[in-house]
Amino acid sequence: MPKVSDLFFKTAIVWLILGIVAGLQMAISGDHGAFPAHAHINLLGWVTSAIFGGYYALNPAKAARKIAMIHYGLYNVGLVVMLPALYLMLQGNTALEPIVALGSLIVAAAVLMFAFVVFSSSSVRLASEFSSATR
Repeated sequence: MPKVSDLFFKTAIVWLILGIVAGLQMAISGDHGAFPAHAHINLLGWVTSAIFGGYYALNPAKAARKIAMIHYGLYNVGLVVMLPALYLMLQGNTALEPIVALGSLIVAAAVLMFAFVVFSSSSVRLASEFSSATR
């Protein structure tokens, strides 16, 4: 399995655990005000990350490109910025709204990067495929 796929799957599991913890916290406290954050943690963190990992596993040539790792890093930076801020904002800390917006923009940029990967040609040659004579 390509490294980027493995990273996306492992990170997806971390987001799944965090989503479950958020859900349990809401259930135990009886305060479900942060349910939109819980949904974002599960859908953007767990489900979407797993889908990205699956796509790269099925397209190893694209997974080997540098942009795949940049996509992984950018996407997860966006989630780490956005999701905790969203959770806390929904619990009453409205001053975090600009942080949520920043994280959302980072996530959006990463999704556009993934769209570029998906629509780009899979016949891009890797640097390791070139002979030393052509370098």
